[in-house]
Amino acid sequence: ITFMTMTQPGAQIDRLTRGLGQRLSKILGQPINVKNVTGSHGTVMATELSKVRPDGYNIGVTSLTAYTYAPHHAKLIYKPDDFDYLTLVALNSSGFISKTDKPWKTLKEAFAWHKKNNKAMVAMFHGADDRDVITRIAKKEGVPLSLIPSKGGPSVIKAVTGGHADVGYVGAILYKHVEAGSIKLIAAALGERLPPLPDVPTLREQGYDEQVEMIVALIAPKGLDAGTKSKLLSAVGKLANDKETQEFITSNLLMRPVEWGEAHADKTAQELYDNFGRLAQMK
Repeated sequence: ITFMTMTQPGAQIDRLTRGLGQRLSKILGQPINVKNVTGSHGTVMATELSKVRPDGYNIGVTSLTAYTYAPHHAKLIYKPDDFDYLTLVALNSSGFISKTDKPWKTLKEAFAWHKKNNKAMVAMFHGADDRDVITRIAKKEGVPLSLIPSKGGPSVIKAVTGGHADVGYVGAILYKHVEAGSIKLIAAALGERLPPLPDVPTLREQGYDEQVEMIVALIAPKGLDAGTKSKLLSAVGKLANDKETQEFITSNLLMRPVEWGEAHADKTAQELYDNFGRLAQMK
């Protein structure tokens, strides 16, 4: 079995993929390999996943963004209905970061500094959703924006700490780098503050009606036969009720817990797709 993941090795979603693969391998009695398919925040991986045989031997561990947001903003060869959403597994904590020595504490202050000094802000993004959020905020603040695409959290950290980007959007991998003192969180991207860093305000608390949610799911190409799908869902159900697995996700990876199960995954994916579709039509 191959688990495809949308990020580089070492990124938080990659670590999640490998951890889930090890645990599911024991339950299924089959080896699970990990294949990193990076690019466009999951759309490259989703494209590859849409082309493979629906035999249960290729599963994606990926943010839902490529299936719910991207189809409204890019020409893709796949549709959301081309996949089976087996379960949600985690909500990746995420936020906007800067290098520690930058002369601002929040994203709001970062834009104010760039406006005062008549400088364009260089921002590194993960996918279309966070790219569009920072673009809307820059337009609101009247600050020119130079955007750089990433291949996952490690590349964002490298660009920010190396001085190549003023601001970057990144997932829960940010915590260890904040602790090490190389970066600082300047805005929590979720609808609430991040518990390990409770002093950093959210985007909304900084005056921006925005949030970015990186919901991670297990996704298969549409058309799994009933027996194969039943085996996969049974194995997933065991992980959902396994205390050690949940602690790995929440305590080790510092991701937020979600409700597991196919029904909830289907409902969430459809709701997100519909909501993003309405927003796209309002542009």
